[in-house]
Amino acid sequence: MALTETPDRHLLVVDDDDRIRDLLKEYLARNGFRVTAAPGGAAARRLMETLDFDLAVFDVMMPGEDGFSLTRWLRERKGSAGRTPVLMLTAKGLPEDRIEGLKLGADDYLGKPFEPEELLLRIESILRRAQSRPQNGANAPISLGRCQFDLERGELSCGGAPIRLTEAEVALLKRLARSPHEPVDRLELARETVDPSGRAVDVQVTRLRRKIEADPKTPRYLQTVRGVGYLLAPD
Repeated sequence: MALTETPDRHLLVVDDDDRIRDLLKEYLARNGFRVTAAPGGAAARRLMETLDFDLAVFDVMMPGEDGFSLTRWLRERKGSAGRTPVLMLTAKGLPEDRIEGLKLGADDYLGKPFEPEELLLRIESILRRAQSRPQNGANAPISLGRCQFDLERGELSCGGAPIRLTEAEVALLKRLARSPHEPVDRLELARETVDPSGRAVDVQVTRLRRKIEADPKTPRYLQTVRGVGYLLAPD
């Protein structure tokens, strides 16, 4: 039985293992999703250049182009396509592999073998974050020096140019922007990430500082509150 009836949600599953790919496609389709599958990076690129997807599931270890390279290519695309949420699957469970995926812009990471229900729950969680919008449409953009963050749209621009954010980065920035100048507990921010210890949040904060701060090593706007977490200090 599906957690949520979402027949309009289109997922892309990329895995070179025919058995796993077919099982994932069947399981996700039974749970209310429209699913397109690809056996590797080249086929996935062709699909993503012609179709819009709500979320992509990439296996990391594939012959030819691996999931890391595919994620990097996707994040370099312009417009909303470049912000397509990505869930990475891999038999490699080393922390550095998870961190590498997050640095490239993946939204979540699930090691093989995994329970199908956990995969479904993680997909639902990512899609909820991607869908979330503030209820008050009158929110004015938040000023961060040369940058502006539109809380309602979840869009960042610096010097008038749009800056690409992953859905995980949008969700993190929105949460901090809803309580400006107030520290938010690091573990609270980590609840819906791949790493509940908070390491994934640290990676996302580092990525955001590179996009927002004039000097990421001495942040003015996205500050660390020692022993607590992070706060956003807009102008």
